[in-house]
Amino acid sequence: MDFYETYWNNRYISGEMGWDIGYPSTPLKEYFDQLVDKEQKILIPGAGNAYEAEYLHRQGFKNVHVLDISCMALRKFQERVPDFPENHLVHADFFNHEASYDTIIEQTFFCALPKKFRARYVEKMKSLLKPDGKLVGLLFNIPLNDDKPPFGGNEKEYRELFGPHFNIEIMETAYNSIPERQGNELFVKMTTAS
Repeated sequence: MDFYETYWNNRYISGEMGWDIGYPSTPLKEYFDQLVDKEQKILIPGAGNAYEAEYLHRQGFKNVHVLDISCMALRKFQERVPDFPENHLVHADFFNHEASYDTIIEQTFFCALPKKFRARYVEKMKSLLKPDGKLVGLLFNIPLNDDKPPFGGNEKEYRELFGPHFNIEIMETAYNSIPERQGNELFVKMTTAS
């Protein structure tokens, strides 16, 4: 954990956060706006500045959990959203986290992980979700970097990766991406396969 924690802490300290748009991603915000169960247990791993968690919190969702390997990211979030429950901020390595969730939100976490961790990511996501739990979010549908985040990908490889472990209900180009990402993101909604 030390190398990755130091790496991400340094990114937050230096302000080197090119992925950070400063507000909740439109496709996720619109997904959240149609949810009715505000008691469901939600995890946002690798959440960074966690604008999606802040939005859900402001909309009355009671059981949102933010996980990040960077204590700096969590500290900045806590300063910005001081009324967010402190015990819902988890400073941990995602792969060592143990809990059970109804929904996990993917937002620029998958693309931050070196490609060698992708199979472990899928298995860990499945293990953290309750039966019929949902993995919802955005994945880049473009080739990006090979040597540093963000790491890209495409729909074909995602279907091969997630298909054996999840029922892929939606995996399609997001129609409501922010202009800078228009045509380059897939909106995904998957449920755990039995």
